Amino acid sequence: MLEKNKVKLGIAPIAWTNDDLPELGAENTFEQCVSEMALAGFTGSEIGNKYPKDPVVLKKALDLRGVQICNCWFSTFFTTGPEEETIEAFKKQLDFLSQMGAGVIGCSEQGGSIQGQAVPIFGGQKPVFTDEEWDKLLTGMNKLGAIAKEKGMKCSFHHHMGTGVQTPAEIDRFMDGTSEDVYLLFDSGHIYFSEGTQEAVDTLIDKYIGRIAHVHLKDVREEKRREALAGKLSFLDAVKNGTFTVPGDGSLSFEHIFKVLAENDYTGWMLVEAEQDPAKANPLEYAMKARTFIQEKTGL
Repeated sequence: MLEKNKVKLGIAPIAWTNDDLPELGAENTFEQCVSEMALAGFTGSEIGNKYPKDPVVLKKALDLRGVQICNCWFSTFFTTGPEEETIEAFKKQLDFLSQMGAGVIGCSEQGGSIQGQAVPIFGGQKPVFTDEEWDKLLTGMNKLGAIAKEKGMKCSFHHHMGTGVQTPAEIDRFMDGTSEDVYLLFDSGHIYFSEGTQEAVDTLIDKYIGRIAHVHLKDVREEKRREALAGKLSFLDAVKNGTFTVPGDGSLSFEHIFKVLAENDYTGWMLVEAEQDPAKANPLEYAMKARTFIQEKTGL
């Protein structure tokens, strides 16, 4: 069993307000978002675009609700931009997260990414890195890992649809080329969306459980995934079409994920992340649905 004093539960603000699609949840305020997180029984959050930028203001608002920041998205551009620019931006983000008491930062290589572009997510236009680009990415990420370690934090990497580190082979190459100071942010929804099989999800967590620093619990509606393929939808259009949902509401089984985390004494955050249109999927309702599912399956 996962232990309550070792594993914490959080939820991402993307269900309330979407950073990549500001029109989704434009009406939802920061205060509503974090209040409903707490009401649903979650104690952690990642950073959203409506969150106060002043750490003192943000921490006060979160402390009132018993919520803390556990991670934040960070875009790297090692394959397309100067290394020093990404490193300097990383240090600033790391300092902010450290002030908020977070122990993990979640990176994603956005060089050439199509996740925000109006092109088919399965249309063959996602970046495929050259050997030179891989060298830049791996070298850069190893530097970020060392910087985070010096600050007592963990640098994790988010495999993501529409990027150069999406498929199992790409994740393998990334993990093989990075040091033990670079961790994986395991995202059940993104690996299922990419590969379309439960086996891919379970194999990924089996292979890298020893280097997983953060977990995104995300479900996928298989029929919506098929619509994304057949309709040649972009990633953002697939999101709006309802491809993602909260754990227990889609096509994934989370039994093996929870079992592996428990057997390997995982300590850290499990964070529900399911970008949906809040006009179609009421954020509080789905947050409570996810919380009930996790409690029933893990006892947490």
